[in-house]
Order: sequence, then structure tokens, then C-alpha cells
Amino acid sequence: MAAFFYSNDNKRYYTWNYYLRQKYGQKVCKIPLNAGFSCPNRDGTCGSGGCTFCSGQQSGDFGGDPSLPIPEQFAQMQAVFAKKWPEALFIAYFQAGTSTYAPLPVLREKFETALALPGVVGLSIATRADCLPPPVLDYLTNLARRTDLTVELGLQTVHDQTARQINRGHNYAAFLAGYRALTDRGIPVCVHLINGLPGETGEMMRQSVRQVAALRPFAVKLHLLHLLQGTALAAQYRAAPFPLLEKEEYVRLICDQLELLPPQTVIQRLTGDGDRRALIGPLWSVRKREVLNAIDWELSRRDTVQGARFSPGPSF
Repeated sequence: MAAFFYSNDNKRYYTWNYYLRQKYGQKVCKIPLNAGFSCPNRDGTCGSGGCTFCSGQQSGDFGGDPSLPIPEQFAQMQAVFAKKWPEALFIAYFQAGTSTYAPLPVLREKFETALALPGVVGLSIATRADCLPPPVLDYLTNLARRTDLTVELGLQTVHDQTARQINRGHNYAAFLAGYRALTDRGIPVCVHLINGLPGETGEMMRQSVRQVAALRPFAVKLHLLHLLQGTALAAQYRAAPFPLLEKEEYVRLICDQLELLPPQTVIQRLTGDGDRRALIGPLWSVRKREVLNAIDWELSRRDTVQGARFSPGPSF
């Protein structure tokens, strides 16, 4: 099979690093920040306790200290990246909590402060599809005209039964409404999906990707479920254990999903980083480089690439 079009190395999928290097001509790093945002699925607005897999840090386990100002958090993380990439540019990544769930003046202060920091060329804002009121959409539209903006939407699964079981707090229809509200305004969206949620079969996980692929998103993140101490899901697991994905099973599944995605969709992540201090399983996931190498090997063994089985169809 010919080399994959969106690659200048041995990768057979459209990596985030390749996209950024093509756009900026150099290394660009994402700086995770924690602005202390809450979540409507924790404060009782649409639910309490949050998603069952979500840690106490609200998915910001590797972000900054929310008690520190944004510039101080940024400087601390920048110093870490500078050891490896001293000339890098940066995308400020508001990762923890629901990063559009605050009054508009608060959002504006946090985001504009980050944009003004030296070397910052863009923003990534992680949020929920049900937290995009019209004033926030108007502001995001303005941001997208001024900087390299990506809004990251946590979907996790297209299956509403699973969403209820993990206390997601909204259904697939709500996700589609939020996705459409963003893309109709020309705002690039990165969709998050989690493989290995309790009760889901491999075919269900592939179906999630098929339906997301039909939307032709700008980017996706494919995650492995990390079972973390202190979460509601960990308590459920102790009471009634459910199978966790094995490495070989996960690698095959990821390659299936890559084949189903459009070749033009940027792959921001293929496996996640669970906090080793809190990780119950799968323990093999801490060897991230080994997992990524196994994915490369399996794609090569199949002689396949991202998009090999993508079937264009209606977007919604």
C-alpha cells in the first residue's frame, strides 16, 4: 500500500504532531492548565458525582495547580517542556473540569490571559456539549477568528444506555446539538471517545467511531478506560468486577477504528495517561510508547492506513 498522505514518517494515521508541524513549521506543545472550573454533572445542575470514571481532578490530573494564576501554571509547565523543546510554541489547554461552565466574564479573563502569554499560538478548550449557551458560542466564534482554537467535546460513547450507566449526564442527541452548534460557526471540534467502558462490546466501540466518522470531525481522541482509585467506577468494579481490555485486544480495536475514520481527521491521541499512583488497571497502559509501537506494527502487518474502510455518508 502507498504511504499515508498525511505523514512524513512511518505513521499510517494523521498525527497531531504532523498537523502542527505542517501548520507552524516547528514543534508545538499543549500546556495543560487548570482554571478551577466546575461541572454541571457534579454540582447538581444535571447530575451529581460526575461521570463514574472521572477522577477528583476532573480529568486534569496532569494539569496545573488551580490555586495558582494561569501565568504561573503556564510558566511551570513551560519549563518542563523547554528541557526537550527549547524553541517550541504552545497551545494553552484548558483541560480540567468543564471549561465553558462559568460566567462569560470569567471565561474571557482566563482565556485572554492565556492567549497573551509568550509563545502561545492557540487554545484547546475541553467542555461538554450541553454547556454551550449562545453567549459562550458567540465568544468562541470570536476566538476562532483570532487564534488557533479547538473545542474538545467529551462524548465517550454514542450508546445512550452506556452513557446512563456511567452517569454521563447527557445523551447522544445532546452531543449532536452541541457539535452542530460549534461546527455551524466554523469552530474546529475534537471528539473524545473511551474504549473499554463497562458492558460495551468491540462492535459497540466500532459503532461509536462509525457514527463519529460520519460527522467528519476536525480531530478525535481515542482513550483507553483507566480504572482509577477513588472513582465511582472503581467502587462498582470492586463490588462486581467487569473485564478490562487486554493490550492485544486494544491494539486491534484501535486499528479497526483508525480504518473507519476519515483520513483527513487529525488523531490527537490513541491511548491515555492514567495517574500511576491511582491506576487500578489496565496496568499495561502505563507503557505508552510500547502501546503506540504495537499499533504501528499492527497497521503495518495489515498493510492498512487510517480511512481504509471509511464510508462517506450523511453527516447527521
